[in-house]
Amino acid sequence: MTPVAAARKRRKFDLKTFLSTIDRGRTIATFPTKGMIFVQGDLADAVFYIQKGKVRLSVLSKSGKEATIGILNEGNFFGEGCLTGQPLRMCSAIAMTDCAVMRIDRKSMMEVIHRERAFSDMFVAYLLTRNIRYEEDLVDQLFNSSEKRLARVLLLLAHFGKDGKPEVAIPKISQGTLAEMVGTTRPRINLFMNRFRKLGFVRYNGEIEVHSSLLDVVLHD
Repeated sequence: MTPVAAARKRRKFDLKTFLSTIDRGRTIATFPTKGMIFVQGDLADAVFYIQKGKVRLSVLSKSGKEATIGILNEGNFFGEGCLTGQPLRMCSAIAMTDCAVMRIDRKSMMEVIHRERAFSDMFVAYLLTRNIRYEEDLVDQLFNSSEKRLARVLLLLAHFGKDGKPEVAIPKISQGTLAEMVGTTRPRINLFMNRFRKLGFVRYNGEIEVHSSLLDVVLHD
């Protein structure tokens, strides 16, 4: 197969269709809003793929403090730490909306990665992209103000930039959850959100609509 033909084949790869054809170790489960998919400390024995809905990943410290480390959307994987020998879950996964989630056990996932080149390429690219996101989050946490961090979180949650259009970020996300993600207090989140709304950067009434003008906060030094 020529490089051009191989590239075309990879472009035609349909992840959803492919995952539906895995014949072993694959189950699909539904979770209601606030349903627990797995808990920190559970056995790490499978990878999950979100078919529908949104999932929040959170960690709980020994002192009882909880922090949100990520919010995932349809088409995202999570729980892949088991593929590198992670014995227990390092975080909890909770449904933020009604969810449909595919569970692929570790053995089946490893077999597919080794057998299917197109899937392997896609999965590695996905993990690298998410790793870059984590690095950006760390830099953001270290060097940017909490107001700028909130603006960036809102833009990321809204997937801003896909089509240059504002999108609803997350239905009914609490200011407490935003405070956990930004690394600040709820009163400061309330202050910044009111400021963003008055300036026309966001509009919210249960759902948050993010406008392109919010980029000014992120880009402004």
